[in-house]
Amino acid sequence: MEQTAKHLEFERLKERVAQLEAELQSQTGPWAPQGEYPMYEAVSGFVLGIAGAVVALLLNVIGAPADGKDPLQLIRVFLTFPLGEKALTLGAQPNPAYPLGDWMILAFGCCLYLGTGMLLGSIFQPIFRRHADRSVLKRIVLGVGLGLLVWVVNFYGILSWLQPLTCGGRWITDNSVLPWWVAAVTHVAFGLTMAILYPLGRFRAPASGVEQA
Repeated sequence: MEQTAKHLEFERLKERVAQLEAELQSQTGPWAPQGEYPMYEAVSGFVLGIAGAVVALLLNVIGAPADGKDPLQLIRVFLTFPLGEKALTLGAQPNPAYPLGDWMILAFGCCLYLGTGMLLGSIFQPIFRRHADRSVLKRIVLGVGLGLLVWVVNFYGILSWLQPLTCGGRWITDNSVLPWWVAAVTHVAFGLTMAILYPLGRFRAPASGVEQA
């Protein structure tokens, strides 16, 4: 009799546990963000921003020799902001001023360039979602426009006065060092790449158990 009572009590406890689990699941349910998901957009923008920066950098590496420039001229110009005019000679001749070696500094400059692309990508991604989520043509136009806007603001709104103030020169906006059209095309290539790759990072919120297309 005692064994039977214990068995019945055990069964009742199992039923109660199952009932409590069902109630908890019905109250909370699986977590599923609805509508906007800023963190997802930021992370996907970081990743796609790297891809955009790689495309822009490769475009310069391939196209620079056609203009008589070194393939890594863009990175050298990019590094003139922290290093000044010395950055323009990195890799061209032995430089005892930098114990890590010129090529290590250029590699670090490439990493900084990709990091900049990551930051811009996290900004471009939500803008595409809000203004051109479903239209490829709108995204392309918006991507080109955003790229040109970043170029104008960064080069002529900020760096044109900040670099002389902090580094003693205006190499980034000097057309003899980096032609304006090269900088413009680089930014356009970044924005265009972000626009094309945007769907890969789009957040799809589930609706009624089915993901939105």
